[in-house]
Amino acid sequence: MNIAYNLKFLKYHLFAKHRNGHGIHSPFVYELLTTVIESDDQFYTFNDIENLRIQLLTSTNTIEVTDFGAGSKVQKSPIRKIKNIVKYSARNSKYGQLLFRLVTFFEPKTILELGTSLGFSTMYLAAPYSKTTVYTFEGCLNLSKMAKYHFSLMNLKNIQQITGNFKTTLPETLKKIKKLDFVFFDGNHRYEPTVNYFQLCLEKAHEESVFIFDDIHWSHEMELAWKQIKNHPKVVLTIDLFFLGIVFFNTEISKQHFTIKF
Repeated sequence: MNIAYNLKFLKYHLFAKHRNGHGIHSPFVYELLTTVIESDDQFYTFNDIENLRIQLLTSTNTIEVTDFGAGSKVQKSPIRKIKNIVKYSARNSKYGQLLFRLVTFFEPKTILELGTSLGFSTMYLAAPYSKTTVYTFEGCLNLSKMAKYHFSLMNLKNIQQITGNFKTTLPETLKKIKKLDFVFFDGNHRYEPTVNYFQLCLEKAHEESVFIFDDIHWSHEMELAWKQIKNHPKVVLTIDLFFLGIVFFNTEISKQHFTIKF
């Protein structure tokens, strides 16, 4: 991480005001914070997924990665070690387990994920409910193949993988989906694609939908995208956890934006 990014995180850590429900007057956000975001509940699935992570962190195998997004700040070569993809690109256990708890709390029937990579986030999204359908999109065929193997190891059969450039695969798939309950955006860390994917998915959103954006402070472009999303007239409430941004559309909630330490 560069110095500017580290300074952003330090500022967030010092000035994010809300923790343990203090100072939060929204009953919805208070419940979400105290029972989901800050929960330390453990599930057996966590151990299974994290044991796989530990195994892959020792792997010396390499894979050729096709990247349609903003690329990696750390890994510049398309030939990458599996252990480095896990170390630098896969969402860590803290945030993966938060995704699991959010799915458990909101019980979405249809989940869409942009950016499968090796499948760690996907597994956390798919594990809570076998009847939930998770559509996960990945541009790189080699990563999709590895993720598919990992899903089979976890016996997760409610995942539908879509491989190819999001510009074509996302619109085509959305035509087949009636509504989106839960979306995790982690596929292209640039301003224009992020906003475009948001607008495409917004057409299938409803008042109870939950949208989550990864790495909202990763770059100036991502911060611009996050700002535009927050200001969208259909967005009612947002929660900034620095590495993740959570968006809600329920008009029964007062329009507010929270920054919460996590």
